[in-house]
Amino acid sequence: MADRITANLPSRDFAATSAFYGRLGFGEGFRDAGWMILKRGGLVLEFFPHPELEPRASWFSACIRVDDPDALLADWRRAGLSEDVTAIPRLTGFFKPGAAPRMFALVDPDGSLLRVIDNADAGEVTDGG
Repeated sequence: MADRITANLPSRDFAATSAFYGRLGFGEGFRDAGWMILKRGGLVLEFFPHPELEPRASWFSACIRVDDPDALLADWRRAGLSEDVTAIPRLTGFFKPGAAPRMFALVDPDGSLLRVIDNADAGEVTDGG
């Protein structure tokens, strides 16, 4: 299964959101006053303006499904994000909640939670067959 995201997330400030995700390897694919699209290979995140959002009260989230989560986590760790469970933004290490697939998580500066799920552990075919 190819790496993918389906996400529409809030941004208090498009410039700040773009800069944050830029540290994680995303580049702007589109931006105007009402919408922004960031891309990293096959991963696409879309953002809408939400200037009054309170990050600690945010309930927005998305799942990112990738074939090589180990490489992605290693790359994102180079951005130097906090791993403190109360920090915003933050990055976790791997965890496996119950029977769910192995994953790690990112909380962005606007409080959105992105769960990065291991395609192979989720039972998805990754070799085209």
